[in-house]
Amino acid sequence: MRFQLLDIVPYVENPITGRLVSPAERLDQVIELARRAERLGFDAFSVGERHAGRFLSSSPTVLLGAIAASTSAIRLHSGVTVLSVLDPVRVAEDYATIDQLSRGRLELTIGKGNEVAQFPLFGLEIDDQWELLADKYALLRRLWRETAVDWDATPYTRAQRGTTTLPRPYAGAPRVWHGSATTLASAALAAKWGDPLFSANAIQPLPNYAVLVRHYRDEVARHGHDPRYAYVGAGSGALFIADTTQEAKRLYGPVYEALLAATNVPGNNSPFHDIDHAIEEGPALVGSPQQVIDKIGRFHGALGHDLQSVSLPTTLPIEQQHELLERLAAEVFPVLRREFPTTLWGPGDPYADRPAFAGGSQADAASAIESTGRAEARPATTAAAR
Repeated sequence: MRFQLLDIVPYVENPITGRLVSPAERLDQVIELARRAERLGFDAFSVGERHAGRFLSSSPTVLLGAIAASTSAIRLHSGVTVLSVLDPVRVAEDYATIDQLSRGRLELTIGKGNEVAQFPLFGLEIDDQWELLADKYALLRRLWRETAVDWDATPYTRAQRGTTTLPRPYAGAPRVWHGSATTLASAALAAKWGDPLFSANAIQPLPNYAVLVRHYRDEVARHGHDPRYAYVGAGSGALFIADTTQEAKRLYGPVYEALLAATNVPGNNSPFHDIDHAIEEGPALVGSPQQVIDKIGRFHGALGHDLQSVSLPTTLPIEQQHELLERLAAEVFPVLRREFPTTLWGPGDPYADRPAFAGGSQADAASAIESTGRAEARPATTAAAR
């Protein structure tokens, strides 16, 4: 199993103490958490994207660029890039810039987002969300794999004539994951292209996400893609580790329940009414190290996932968040890595050596254009070229 730290950069006060850091300090915390995650052996760091509600993640590319300049090895993810509301040309440009800055460490996670209020902000209709996502992704794939792209206008995208986006990706198109809550549409889109799936696994009961993953794997087989590359990622609920489950509930339970009452709104509503319910039946990772290990093991039993994403309770003091990261890396990760091996980013994964391969290539704009798109296929001739 591989591990990712996700921050969607919520900007809310601690519901018990009323403490709220400044926006500048909160953004600094994101960058410091990425550096610390790299030192602790996390495989990836992900920044979310939100355009409604109390979040500071409306410009994830800016944050990922700062993280790229502050780290050297950890993979950089988005979680998710809300492609439904974005211009695919700009997405191709912005994320290829991050890919260059990080020397090929970028992997994108796309989705339509779960904020109903974001569509009017961009002059779009929520009823078109799935068509917008599918159409824009088809164009993005071509922009990253080809030069001089011709694309006929659709109801959801503008026409392109001879378009070559710059910079080019560092060494071939980055891998794209598809983020999904419990709707089958994103899983079906991922399977259509043979891309990996990222299940939110953050709010609903586990069986709901298991249905999503089964549908994805069935569709991968139906489309004839190699199941070896049908990787699955999974999110989680709140993370809080203490010596005992009782201590974890005592220390974090009041914070969790107060936040639940304040943020349980349409689109993000949780069916779990208190900390005990969330621990027993939900995706919350609250308890002793062994309880967290056992719970992620139950996730794996239902989802068979390769990548586990965790998120910190960011209303807590940053020092306490650092302690949680350290305990997770020292007491939980080694057991799960041993019990649930995966080929993701290892032998057998066509994208495993993408950064290393890129380091030996001449991946500047001129050489990419002169190769008329062949450079984009260098990392792999199988999954990467799909």
